[in-house]
Parts: sequence; C-alpha cells; structure tokens
Amino acid sequence: MLRLVVESANINPPLIPPPRPCVTVYFRDIKRRTREIEGNNPTWNETIIWHLWNRPLKNDSFLQIILRDMGSIKKERFMGLATIMLTPLVKKPREVLFVKDLTLLNHSMKPTECTVTLQVALMTHQDIEKTGDEDLLGTATREAAKQKLMVPGSAIPKALSSKPEHFQVRVKIFEARQLMGNNLNPMVKLVIGGHQQRTRIKMGNNPFFDEIFFQNFYEVPAKFFDEIILIQVMNSSVMRFNSEIGRFQTDIGFIYHSPEKHYSVSPALEVELIGEKLKTNVKNHTENPIWNQILTFQIQLPCLSSYIRFRVLDCPRNNCRDEIGTVSLSLNQISSTGAETEGMYSGFLPCFGPSFLTLYGGKKAPFRIQEEGTIIPHSVKDGLAYRGRVFLEVVTQIKSRQDSRMKDLSNEVTSVEKQQYRQKYGLCVIFLSCTMMPNFKDLIQFEVSIGHYGNKMDLSYKPLVSTTQYSPVIYDGNIYHYVPWYNTKPVVAVTSYWEDVSVRMNCLNLLHFTRDRLKANLDTLKSMRNPRDPALLPHWEKLRRELVEDCKRPLPCMTDHHKATDLDRKRWQLRSFLLQELAQKAREAKPRDMVATVEGWLYRLNAVLPEPQVSLPDVMIWLMSKEQRVAYAQVPAHSILFSPTGALYSGRFCGKTQTLLLQYPEGEGPKDTLPAHLRVCMWLGNVMDSKHLQLLRQGEVVVYAETYENQAKNKDQWGQQGLSRCPNFSDVMGRKALPKEDFKAPHGWHWQGQWRVEPQRRLLLDTDINKSQVLEEVYENQYRNTTGAWVPAAVPNTDMDGHAVEARESMKCPQGWYIKKNWTVELNHAVDNEGWEYGVGIQPSGLPRVWNSVEKTYYSHRRRRWARVRYRNHGELSHEQETLSFLQLHHPSLDEKEQGWEYGTFGSKFHLNPQPQSQFRRRCWHRRLAPDKDKGIAPIFCLEGSLAMDLKEQTEKEVDRAPSRSLSKRLGDAWRPAPEDIQLPNLPFIYCIFDKPHYYQLFCYIYQARNLMSNQIHSFQGPFIRLIFLNHSQCTQTLRSSAAPTWAQTLIFQHLFLYENPQDTKESPPLVMLELWQRSSQGKESLWGRTMWSPVVWLDVQNRILPPMRWHPLVKELGNEEGEILASCELILETESLRERMPILSVPWKNGVYTLPKSIEPTLKKMAIEILVWGLRNMKQVRAPQLLVECWEESLQTEPIRGFQTNPNFTESVLFLTLFMPTEEAYALPLMLKVVDNWDFGQQTVVGQASIDSLQPYFCDPWAEDYMPPRRPILTVKKYQELLGYLYGKFWFKSSKAEDEYEHEVDWWSKLFWATGDLQQPLKYKYKDYHTLKVYDCELEAVPEFQGLQDFCQTFKLYQEQPKLDSPVVGEFKGLFRVYPFPENPEAPKPPRQFMVWPQKEDFPQQCLVRVYVVRAINLQPQDLNGLCDPYVILKLGKTTCGNRDKYQPNTLDPIFGTMFELSCTIPLEKDLEIQLYDFDLLSPDDKIGATIIDLENRLLSGFGACCGLSKSYCPSGPFRWRDQMPPSFLLERHAKRKGLPPPLFNTEDDSVFYNGKKFKLQSFEPKPPTAHYLGPKKERLALYLLHTQGLVPEHVETRTLYTDSQPGIDQGKVQMWVDIFPTELGPPGPPVDIKPRTPKRYELRCIIWKTAQVDLKDSTFSPENLSDIYVKGWLFGLEKDMQKTDIHYYSVTGEGNFNWRFIFTLDYLMAEHVCVLSQKDYIWSLDPTVMKFPARLIIQVWDNDIFTSDDFLGVLELDLSDMPFPARHANLCSIRMMDADPKWPYLLQHKRFSLFKKKTVTGWWPCQVLDGGKWRLSGKVKMTLEILSEKEALIRPAGRGQSEPNQYPTLHPPLRNEKWFLWFRSPLQNIFHIFWKRYRFKMIIFLMIVIIGLLLFNFIYSAPNYLAMSWIKPELRLNAPIKIYANIISSSNTSNANSSILTTQHPNLKPMNELKLLQGPMNHLQDIFPELPVPQD
Repeated sequence: MLRLVVESANINPPLIPPPRPCVTVYFRDIKRRTREIEGNNPTWNETIIWHLWNRPLKNDSFLQIILRDMGSIKKERFMGLATIMLTPLVKKPREVLFVKDLTLLNHSMKPTECTVTLQVALMTHQDIEKTGDEDLLGTATREAAKQKLMVPGSAIPKALSSKPEHFQVRVKIFEARQLMGNNLNPMVKLVIGGHQQRTRIKMGNNPFFDEIFFQNFYEVPAKFFDEIILIQVMNSSVMRFNSEIGRFQTDIGFIYHSPEKHYSVSPALEVELIGEKLKTNVKNHTENPIWNQILTFQIQLPCLSSYIRFRVLDCPRNNCRDEIGTVSLSLNQISSTGAETEGMYSGFLPCFGPSFLTLYGGKKAPFRIQEEGTIIPHSVKDGLAYRGRVFLEVVTQIKSRQDSRMKDLSNEVTSVEKQQYRQKYGLCVIFLSCTMMPNFKDLIQFEVSIGHYGNKMDLSYKPLVSTTQYSPVIYDGNIYHYVPWYNTKPVVAVTSYWEDVSVRMNCLNLLHFTRDRLKANLDTLKSMRNPRDPALLPHWEKLRRELVEDCKRPLPCMTDHHKATDLDRKRWQLRSFLLQELAQKAREAKPRDMVATVEGWLYRLNAVLPEPQVSLPDVMIWLMSKEQRVAYAQVPAHSILFSPTGALYSGRFCGKTQTLLLQYPEGEGPKDTLPAHLRVCMWLGNVMDSKHLQLLRQGEVVVYAETYENQAKNKDQWGQQGLSRCPNFSDVMGRKALPKEDFKAPHGWHWQGQWRVEPQRRLLLDTDINKSQVLEEVYENQYRNTTGAWVPAAVPNTDMDGHAVEARESMKCPQGWYIKKNWTVELNHAVDNEGWEYGVGIQPSGLPRVWNSVEKTYYSHRRRRWARVRYRNHGELSHEQETLSFLQLHHPSLDEKEQGWEYGTFGSKFHLNPQPQSQFRRRCWHRRLAPDKDKGIAPIFCLEGSLAMDLKEQTEKEVDRAPSRSLSKRLGDAWRPAPEDIQLPNLPFIYCIFDKPHYYQLFCYIYQARNLMSNQIHSFQGPFIRLIFLNHSQCTQTLRSSAAPTWAQTLIFQHLFLYENPQDTKESPPLVMLELWQRSSQGKESLWGRTMWSPVVWLDVQNRILPPMRWHPLVKELGNEEGEILASCELILETESLRERMPILSVPWKNGVYTLPKSIEPTLKKMAIEILVWGLRNMKQVRAPQLLVECWEESLQTEPIRGFQTNPNFTESVLFLTLFMPTEEAYALPLMLKVVDNWDFGQQTVVGQASIDSLQPYFCDPWAEDYMPPRRPILTVKKYQELLGYLYGKFWFKSSKAEDEYEHEVDWWSKLFWATGDLQQPLKYKYKDYHTLKVYDCELEAVPEFQGLQDFCQTFKLYQEQPKLDSPVVGEFKGLFRVYPFPENPEAPKPPRQFMVWPQKEDFPQQCLVRVYVVRAINLQPQDLNGLCDPYVILKLGKTTCGNRDKYQPNTLDPIFGTMFELSCTIPLEKDLEIQLYDFDLLSPDDKIGATIIDLENRLLSGFGACCGLSKSYCPSGPFRWRDQMPPSFLLERHAKRKGLPPPLFNTEDDSVFYNGKKFKLQSFEPKPPTAHYLGPKKERLALYLLHTQGLVPEHVETRTLYTDSQPGIDQGKVQMWVDIFPTELGPPGPPVDIKPRTPKRYELRCIIWKTAQVDLKDSTFSPENLSDIYVKGWLFGLEKDMQKTDIHYYSVTGEGNFNWRFIFTLDYLMAEHVCVLSQKDYIWSLDPTVMKFPARLIIQVWDNDIFTSDDFLGVLELDLSDMPFPARHANLCSIRMMDADPKWPYLLQHKRFSLFKKKTVTGWWPCQVLDGGKWRLSGKVKMTLEILSEKEALIRPAGRGQSEPNQYPTLHPPLRNEKWFLWFRSPLQNIFHIFWKRYRFKMIIFLMIVIIGLLLFNFIYSAPNYLAMSWIKPELRLNAPIKIYANIISSSNTSNANSSILTTQHPNLKPMNELKLLQGPMNHLQDIFPELPVPQD
C-alpha cells in the first residue's frame, strides 16, 4: 500500500484575490485529490492511499502532482505540476520519502516559484495490522482498512477520452437510521454534478424513502469525474440555515472506477409473439442461467406476426429494467406454407432446434436500403455487440385444448446441450489495405472478434492476438487517407470453441454458391439493355446451363444425420424440391421476359436461403481509435468457413480476398462518409484443418514480441529521469509498462534470436508525404523589457500554440522538395503594417491569451507570422517509390545506443532526427518467436495467453486476488459497460511480410452519367469523376453544366504495385470506386454519389480484349440509387510483353486528356426532338416560371409565363432541338425537364424537375402518311349559337304524356342494373337495347383504348428532387415529345414537323360547367367499431367545396348516394376535381375514408370526347334524354375538323352521309325501322351511329379507387361515378340526369286464409284414422317480427281446415328493383337506422297444434309477390308443379305467373310442400285471397286483422266446423291411453319401477334398527304389567282418563299398590333416561 501525506504548498507570487488551491495526485492513472483550502500558503495534512495489491513498485514508478486553483475559471485553474520518482522506496521500502518544497513546473515544463511539501511511504500488510503508535504517517489503521475496501485495486484504468461522452448517474435513497433530533421531518437533498434534487418529506428518526434519482451528462470524462455527489439529510421543520442533520460527499470518478458498479446479472428470457409476451423465471445472480421451462403460445396459422422476439433481461429483485440482448427468429425461416414450390409440397409447422440463437445488443447498425433478396442478419436489427447465446427449441403442435402457459421442464433436457460437442475453431485475418479513410488524428488499430473471443476488453477468455499494431493514417494526395502497411501486412489469429455445424454450413454455402452465380449472371443480363445485343442469347444459354448444373448438385443429406434437427430435415426437403423445380424450369425457359423470369427464380431461391440455426456468431472487425470503437464491418461466419469436403462447400470468401466497407454505428460519425475500405483475407475453420493453411500464394508470416524504450531529456541529457507518467519500456502508446525481462515465450514457442532495434518507419511517415505542396510557418516572438524596448523573447521561435520550433534561418528544405519564394511576413490578417500582433502575458505560461493588431503601452508581448510554401520536386522516383525507399532506410553504422531513436512527444508527430523542441524519444525493440514443433495445426493458432506469464499462473493469481466469477459463454460480460480498470495482457504481433511488389497499370474508361436530378438551374453543375483505386486517385476534367455529363475520357494509373500474388489478384481484385462530384461556381465541391465494381484483370496482355462499358448505379446516403455511370475498368499486369505492346498507345490523346478508344465508344446519330409545351399546373408560390429542357449537353427554354395565376399556359407551343444521340438503346439518354421561377433582381430558382428516362416511346417516322399531329379542341362555335338555342328550346324541355307513363317503369337506375346485372329479376323492358350503359371497373384514364386521355398532351409530375415512393409532387408539366432522325447534310430534305405551331391559345382559360354524378361506393374501409361507416361525399374543385355532411348514409360499406353536383370552374386554373369520402362521427372529427382526383383538363383536351359520353340513342325526350350540348350531327362535324377531315355531307333523300371519303346509309345501321319511343330524326341517328364507330367515350360509369395519405397505395374502397364537362362557349348544357336513389312505396298486403285441404295428418288416435289440429302462420320475408297466425281448427281427420282469417302486412316496396326495403336500428343506442333490401316474398306455413309437445310442421308455401304463379280455381286443380318457375315440361305446359303489384288482387288455391327424403312433395293446399293496396287505398278501405273490427272488405264470419270435442266423453280411457300410454309408455314403466324400489328400500331402512337390536340383545324377561303401568304413567300426563280406564280394565288381576311398589325403584332410573317423565308420588 502506498501512502502519501500532502502537508502544505507555497504559492509565489501571491495571488489576489486569495486562491482556493487543491492538490491532485496521479498514481498508475488512479487519481486522488485533497480538499480545497483558501490562501496562498495552504496546509492540508491529508493522507492519500493507493493499494498495490499484487503489483509492487518498480523502478519506473512515479507520482504526478498537480496544483490547481479551484476558485478560478477552468482554463486558468492550472498552477503547476511535478513528478516524484519512487525509486528510493523500491530500494528501501521501510523508509519514508520526505519531499520538502518540491518545485512545480508550468505548461512549458519551466520551473515556477510554487512549491509543495509532502511525504511518501510504502506499507505492507503487517503495517496495516499494527495499531497504536506504529502508524508511520499518523493515519489510523481503521481508516486505512476502510479505504482499502473502497479503493479499486486490480489494475490500471485506461486513459480517459478527450471527447465528450454520455454518462448517467443513478442514486437510490433507501432509508435513514437513528437521526439525531426530536420531532424530525427529514428529507434528503441530493446534488449530482451541480443538479439539485430532493426526496419527499418523511417523519421520524428512521425514515424510509425508497426513491431513485437519475441525471444524464454529456461531458469530457476528465471533467465529469471531478464532479461531486453530495447527499445532505435536512430537517424540513426548522429554518434552512440550521436544518442540516448530516452530509456525505464523494466524487463521481470514485464511484465510476469502483468495482461495485458492476453487478452480477439476474437474467430472465422474455418471448414475444403477436403482441403477447411470456417470461421465464428469474435466475438470480448468475451469468449461466438454466431455465428449463416451456412457454406456450396459442396461435393461428398463418400467423399475423413475422417474428418471434427473444429478449434476455436483467431482473434484479424482479424489476426487469435493463436489456442484455435480443434476437428475432423469423417464422418464414422456421416454417413453410408450401408456397415456395409449385409442386405437391405441403410445407411444415414452425419448429426450431434444439440449437443456439445468438444474442446481440448495444449500438445498432445504421439504416440502409438493402438490396432485394439479401438476407439481413439478426444482429443488424438487434445490435452489434455480442451478448451471448440462448439454447432453445420451438415446437408447434395442433391441440384441441391449450396447455398451461408456463411449466417446468425436466432437468434431464439440459443433457442435450452438454452433448453439443464443441470444437476448436481458428480465425485468421490478413489485413491487406485500408483506404478511403478520413483524417484520423490519432493512431488507429483493428480488432477482430467472434463472439467473446478476441474482445480485448473481456478478460473472461484467453487473451488472443486479435488486434493489429497501432498505425497512422497517411494522406493519399487527393482527399482521402490510408494506412501505410505496404509490404508488412498485420495478421490476427483468434481461436474459439463452438459446436460442429459443418453439415448445416456445407448445405448453406452450396446454396449460396448457386444464388451468387445466378445473381452475377442476372446482373450481366440486366446490363445488356439492347435486345439486339449479339451477346444476349449466348449469355442467356450460359445462365440456364449453369443454373441447371448447380441445381443438379445434391445437397448434403440431412435426413439420417445424427446431429440434424427436425428443422434441418424439413428445410433440406424443401430446398431439394425447389432446386429440382428450378432445374426443370431452367431447361424449359424460353428467351422472352428473361430478366423477369430470372428475378422470379432468384426470389424463390432467396426464400429458402436463410439458415436460422447457424449457431456461429458473425465475425466483427472494429476500427479503434483512442481505445474507442469507431466503425465496424460484419462478416457472416459461414461466408469464410472452411470445409474439407470441397471448395463449393466452403464459404464464398474463405481464404479469398474481399473488400469490406466499414460503416459507423447508428447515430455516430459524419453523414454520407465511409470510415474505410478494408481489404482482408479471412479463414475460419477447425484448427485441425489448418495444418497447411496458406491464405495467400506468397508472403512470410512472422511473430514478434515488441516493446518501446522511452527516454526523456533532463538537463540536456537523455535518460529515464525526466519521464513523466511513462515507464521506461512500454507499448507504442506509452501507457503500459513492458520491460524486456518480463517477456516469456508462450507455450509451444521459443525465441529466435535476441532483441534488436527495428524502427517502425511506417509510424514516421510524413502525413503530407503525398502532398504536392506544404505550407510552413514560424512565429517570431518578442517581449518588452524594463526600458520599454522590444527585445527577442526567451523562446524566440514558436508555433501558433507557443511551442518552441527551429529558427526559420536554420530550417532546411527536405530532400525532394524545393522552395520558390523564401520566408515572408504574413500581412493578410489582423496585424499592423509590419505584421505584428500584441498581447498581455498571463501566468503561469506567461503568454497572451488574446492578440490585437494595435499596439498599447501595457502590452508586454508581440509576435508575427513568417510563412513559406515548399513544392515537391517530381524527379525520377514516384511518391510510392520514395515511400518505399524511406521504409527500407537503415543506418547500420550507428552505435546501438544511438540507433533507431524517434524524437517527439506522445500525441504528436515523431521524427527520425531530433528537433529543438524534442524532450522525448523512443525506439522499438523486436524479438522474433518461432514454434517449437509441428503440432498438426497452424502455429499462429497456438498464440494463446500472454507473453509475460503462463495462463495457468495468471489464473491462479487472479483466484488468489479476488473471488472467482462464473463467466458465461452465452450471456457474457459484453453486456456491461467496458471496465475502465482492466489490464490488457501483453501479446505478440503477427505480420505477413512480402518480398517485392508486382506492378500493374489501370485503365478506366468513363463515358457519361445520366438520370441525375439536381436542384440547380443548370444541371449538372461542374461535374467531374474522382476515381479511387486503393490509395491512388485521379479526377476527370470538369465539364460545364449538363443533364447527362459526357466525359468520354480514359483515366490511366501506371506503375501501381500490389504485393499479393497476381493469381490472387485476378481472383479477387481490389474494387474500383467512382465518385461523382460537382463543383460550384465558388469552387466548392460536393459529393453526389459513388459506385464500385471489380476491374477486369489481365495477366497476359496477349489475350486482352477491351471490356465493354456497362451502366453502374450511383449510390447515395442510405443506399438510395440516384443516377448511373457508363464505364468499364481493366487492370493489366506489367510484364515483358507489356513493354513491347504498351496499352497506353492504343488510347487516343486529345486536348490534354486521354479519350476513349473508338472500339468501345458509342455510335452517335443526329436526331431531332420536338417538344409540345402546353403549360404548367399546380405550381405553388411561383411568379414567372419557365421550362428548361436539357438533353445531353443541349438545352432549350421557354419564355417565362408572366401571368401564371391567370393563365398557366406557355405563350409558344413547340420547342425544336437537334443533337447527336447514341443509336443503341442501351446508351439512350434521358431528357431533363426543369421549371425555373424568375424573381426580382434576376433571381432564379429551380422549383420542380422531371426526368424522362427513355425517349424510345416517342420515336416516330416523320414521313408516315397516316400520321396525324395532335390538334387543339374546338371550343368556340359562335355561328351555331342561335341554332343551338333553337334546338335547346325545341327539344330539351319538351315533355309528353308518354314520358309520364314510363316514369314509374324505367329510369337511369334501370340502365345501370341492365349493364351490371346486379338484379336477379331485372325489369323487363323491350327497348332496353336502345339505352345501354357501359360500366368500367376502373378509372376512365385506365381504359387502354383511351390512352389515359393524354392523346393531346401528357402530364409529367414534377419533383423537387429524385422521385421516390414518398416524394411530394410539386407540380405538373403538360406536353408531348416526338423524336426522329434528322439529316446531317444541310442540303438534304428536312422531315416535316410533328407538332403544329399555334399563334395563340385564345380558347384558354375556358369557363366550364361541370356536373359530377356520384352514384355509389363499393367496399369502403370500415371506420367505426361496428365494422361499418357513415360515409358522405365532399367535392373540391379549385377553391370551391360542395357537399353536405348531414346527407350521410348510415351504417354501410356500400352506400348509394345518387347525387349530382353542379359546379362552375375555369380550366386549367381549376382543373383537379377531388372527390372525398368522409365518415360521419357525432362527437369526434370526421375520418377521411379516401379520395380520388380527376384531371378535368385532360378530358377537355382529349380527342376521345371524354367531356360527355355518347348515349346509345338520340332521344330528345323520354326517360333517357340526350344530355350533350350539341346534337350528334354537330359533334360529328367537330370531330372531323379536329381530325383534319372535311365536314360530313348529309343527304336527306336517301338518309345517307358522306364522311372521310365514304358514304354511309342509315339503312345499314337500321335494317328495320325502330319501334322504340322518343327517337330523334334520322339525320341525328345516322350521325350518332358514325360517332360510335370513331372510338369515342360512350355513356358510362367509371369505378375509381379511393386512396388516403395515411395509408398510401392501399385501396380504401371504390366509388362509381361519371363527370360531364360543358364549355360555356359551346352553349347551354343539356338536361341533367336524375340519379336520385329510388324511394320505396308503402303498400299493405291483405291475405285472407279461407281454408286448407289435403293437409298431412300427424296425430294418431285410438281409432284407425289420424287427425291434426291445424292452424296457419304467415309473414313477409325479412319481417319475421310481424308474424301472424290463425286460430286452430281442432280434430281435422280429412286434412281440411276452415279459418276465414285475415293477415295484414305493411311493406315498403321498390317497384323497379322488386325488393322490399326495411330501415331499422340495430341497437337501442344506435343513432341511425340500417337499411336492408330483401325480396317481397310471402311465406305461409301450416302447422299441427300439440299441447304437451312442440307443434308439428305440415307444409310451407312461399310466394314472390312480383313473380308468383296464378292460383288454381279448385283444390283438385292445385298441384306442386304450379311452383316450378323453370319446368322441364314444354313451354306450353308452363304455369302462368304474374305480379301482384300489377294485378292487385287474386283468390285461389296454392300448394303447400314439405321436404321428405330429400325431395319436395305436396303436403296440403291453401285457399287464399291476396290483395295489395297502396297506402292511400288502405286508408280508404280499412280492415282489421283476423276477424276483428273493422271486419270488412270482405266481412269474415266464424267458420262452420265439425264439433269433435265430445269424443273425449264417449271414450275417455281410449283417449287417455292414446295420449299417454302410446307416447310415454317407456317413461311410465321406468317411473313405476323406481317407485317400487324406493318403497322397498324405505321399508328396509325403517325396520333394520329394531331387528338388529333384538338380535344382538336377545331379552329373556318380559314384564308386561310394568310396561302397561309405564304406558299408563306416560299416558297420564298426556292422555285423558278414559284412556287410563281402558288400560286398567285390560288387566283386572293386578292391584294398584303393588304396581307402585314395583315401580318405585325403577322410576328413578327411568327419570335419568327420560327426564321428561314425572316422578311418581307416594
């Protein structure tokens, strides 16, 4: 134990005001400090203790003393520091080291006048156990023991980060005990880092609080740990100044570093499925929990959830707050529905294991848009830190009842896990390169781990060589940095223990091989975008052939494998079936829709690819800086797993080079920046398979022990005396002591050679080594002396921070550089004319904090900046060659003591040569290790444990030092925060050293980029390509603004060197990365996107073929693809043949750049592009927009639309553009549209843009004869206005009596139902063929023959940026394109223009009348809790809104609106008609169901006549009147004019018309004269027939889908409707169509039941004949509540019944639909009734009445009142054939039918029938009178029900019936027998038997006691007289004297006195037995 007594300090010169100093002392990075004392001469006399545990003091041990003024601001707290070497205590541990007046140093390590006085002593355990006077330093041993329990003592904490970190402090106040005082109301005041909190006020001296407090901090750790935690107990009932009862204070750093903050876990497993959560029991204080429990979920398949979620929680005291780790199990991966295959495979239920699931937690991966079909590992979703594994099994069973939710499992099941034999796995990673890095200021290293193995912060496992050596990052000469490994590649080797999953992984890797090859072929197929590419079909055949070959390869059999689970067997079967199917389909596939077909195969293959039972965690590679994990790469274990079965069964990257893109964890790192590109070669497998492990074909693997010797300069002498907080021998960071004598060779290894100095020149490389110019600067410093003159300062030359540097006169230019202009004074900032800046020196450093440009008399310091620029001298050697020569530099002539030193300071740059400011130097010592002998495995996998001691010794020491912990291999320590006090073991380093590099040349052919959406006015602004290959990069030339920038440039890299074997390079070449940048006019560069791919590698130039250019997608942040680059790359090995045939000679040189070879450059052809520019729509907040069209490097623009708010159309109509375009479709260029808004002062802003990716649909033949350019609609016909007015008045309002006659019979709804067939019995109307209606099941725009109603111009949506699924549309452009070849020869004839040029657009804007007919809605989404909704319609057109929420349709999903809305609008200003459906809610706001939008302008401009659909017939009057503005003849004339045809010529003589060169006669359309009413004249009919042949829009109803913003893309229902548009300039519109819903009419049905006949007889009597008690029920279908029945006709023996009974039913009948309508509320609390429709059907039933049993059904009669058979006049003529609507007999024998609503009344016989044996038979006949009356008629002729009043129309008299009731009196026994015995005889017999048995049992129970008593006692003496007397005595008190006399006279021989004497004795005894008996009297 080390004890320090801080006595006092002396601060000189004294400070005013007095300071508040405290002393902070560091020992082994553990900080202690004294309290604060005010004054310039403070005295503390405080004792500070450090426990050494098992780490004794060493020669280089020291204490660092820092004196701070805590009363000043933070920046000025430092007053001085000093270092005390503890070497005297090591030599003489029993002595006390007295240090008096120790001089403190300032920031510049210069002595100050401040001193401290202290004492240091070393104590042992014997000293601690002593008591009393032997305390050396005056501290009580009890206090020392107390501090021992509170101080961490195991190891040195790691260095604190200099960056702010997140911390949370939790303080829980439990209770207080034995508080001093009376009548206390205590509360606890808590101060955490200055944040004050309080508990609740309690009462008493022992209050219980149980409150927890949290406080979050984001601070630098060093500052944060200095904060305090103050706990004060206050009495709230007294004044504040006297309220404190007691306090406790500690600093946060002490709590943080104490081991008590790490608690053992109490884990519980929580399982979540479909929102239901079940949790196992909590296993307290264990990291290896064994639950052995079954959790049961009740589910239905297919399941509504996709995942089973597992969470391991820490539940101390059953309070589950912290999450240890999570994992998700996809149900799709552990079950199958059978849909994966197309055969008879039926799938399997969910199952899993028993197997391990890997838990992850901690930081999460950032969100990225994954490639379709890729398998996202669970760790990506659950976290990045390994948290252990869970061993479980999932079983699904089909059961009728549910088991208990939780039950225990037998402990024997745990033996399953123990049988999971684990093997030793080895993981080897060779780091080849790390490039494209940001500028890390600190050294970086990489850590490799698999599970817990390799995590250097987890000491639970053997220390492994899992980290690389620290390295700097070097500037690459462009914008990135790289790690300079060069020929010395770091290697890591990690060993671990896992289960043998080789069979499972073999199957998985084989499937991955099949998938990867199929996907590679698919990518190549996609890149061949030209269908005429000659390589297309050969590649298609290659794809099919390889797929068949891969699918035929059998998977490793799982059915009989002893380690296979049920899931393994079932997935093996599923995968085998799928591969067979894919092979069959590949054989039969035809070369059409190739991409879609292969994508389908790939999708199905990806569905069975995931393997949920991997068991092996992923390999994690972490980039570390400052001991912090910065970025990561995650590698699935199976992808690098080795299989001895063969290469196909090994992982894809096993033993191969791969490129990993590191990424930052979620929420960390800068956006859109990659931390690094890492090239590695990885191998994972059983160590027994690693004997001949050689990952690369060349390179030597060496193992070194490494330590650094450190020295400091003290009094111009280098030695150990001046070392500050740094041991003599340490690691590269100077933090850990590594003496050479402590190194021991690991087990199985021996030293090879002695320690030798090996300078690590890669750490000395200049970070600016690749810069072409470097700025150097020196500050000249002066100070004012006592005379006021400026003289040179003590340190005349410094850098900007005041550190001493070499004088500028003596600074030499380094070799390889030159200087154009020598040192000059910098005058371009705030300085005076000579460059000086001034300030006041501030202690303790003495330097100014603030500098000013104006000199003042009180300024004491000044400085000025000298600068120069040195330039690289490009000599014979390249940058890389200079670097190599520097790395190989050595000085063997130097003395060993002076060899290999590096000069500098920790945290700054080291140099080979000493600098003036150098106060520290170091050198690296290496000693090589070699394996002892061949053990059958790779030697690097034997490097387990530390170099300093054997693992067993280390374990024993740890066991002696602290209690052992059970460390989990499943729920390991990674969950907890990383311990700060771990001592990392000393490990060797492994390197792969290469002899010499191989040189290559890289050619990258870059043509152009396309599909770039930029918000700049001229896109793409200053585009250029930056090509990165490893640590080399070049840029193309910067182009001017272009929508598709075309460079046509070749970038060439010569003399590149790679150290790998060329064959390795060919198999896995480094990736080429292309970045697209844009440079603004101010010179600012911004990254747009990047793409990467592997170059084609040529090892022999003789076989070289130029690689064809392909389109490569540009990827932006989050994985979004925006744009493409057309390019290709090739990497050529430099050989002797290459020098003879230089590839660079084949690349053309033009204008200073290399252009593309002619063989791969696309062929261009001159083309013309015509653009019809119509207008802009829906642009918000624009003033004067104009259209900018860009194609390639050409652009055109329109004139601004000045009056955009009044007319958004362009003034000009056509733009014409000629340019050279590629002829191949694969290289087709997009066309960019941009809308630029013009503001005042010439400001322009891009407010919208669109991209037309392909112009192929717009290619046309300009010389085609049948081509017709699109024409504008004709909206002004002034010469026809008078005639139209005449026709309007003559026909439109002309009505007739005939129309009124048909008004009740047919209407518009009849046409709808004729078209849809919704009615089962539609109205029979003989003229319905003249009035047909077309019902479209989609939007009118979606009908193919109408071309989206965009035949005149198309609508292009405008976006602010690249459109995505959720991108908002900012506007629309209306226009059209035509593309055709244009002759290059100016003298050749030019093709005709495709668009007509209009001088002006006088018809627009156009005033229109719009009629919107909303018919009904279908399948709306429910909005209410009852599963229904209350919809209503709202229309929005411009600023006009119409609709009424009060007219909602209650409780329906299929409402019928039947509403017509009429609106006026101005098109195109108000062109978007929005139909919205809302759900009515009484209290809450109405919910929006959905909406649909109709572009009215497209309908107005379309040539298909979409303004008003053509009716089938022209009827000026009648129920179906012509509704258009003009008659058909005028419509035909307008149509001809728009098509460019002459007007039609009508001939009234032969009823013909001459149109389009042909003559048409009416007779050809009407062979016979029509007989339909209200048809118009022949001329109009003929014109209408012709119009129907032109493909125009007919009279229709369209079905539009409703959508809502809350659920975009999801169908919310459909609405059926149509829209009519009437331009006001064409005259008044036609009459509107009445589509109001049909309203039912109230009727009264009167049904008189006269009699029945031949009714079945059900009851049997004593007589031979049967009988029935007949009565009749009746009701209307759907109105069962209004059921009525007659009285009973008793004892009918003939089936006849007389009733004379009237039924009266009220119904609401819809004549046109033949249905009844019922409106009623579902519940009492319902607000609105629900409307139901049902057929008008009368149901009559005949029943037999029974008294004791249920009534018997005798027959039924159902009559459809709208279609019922005529009754029979007599009962004999009534048969069951009357009810057959479609008889099999001839038509002549068909029974006639009629509608009661037309006939009104009918009387006769109808048959009743009953189902018997599956067939209907006649069971009776009913005579009825049916009469239907309207509501008015029923009031005029009232009648009562039954025979009640008013009994009239007709009057019903009681029927005359045979009186059969007296039969009961004539034969009562016979009837009783008939009623009871014949029906209940079996029940009566059983009842009698039960009664008899009951009586016998009762008699037995009653007599048994008496019998048993007599048989047991058997009395011999019988005293009759006393018994008689006794009976008499008893009777005397209860009976009369008469009874006594009777008893007495019965025994005349006995005397009374003798009787009394005999009974005197026994009576007393009887009284005891019967106390109620009276005692006899004497």
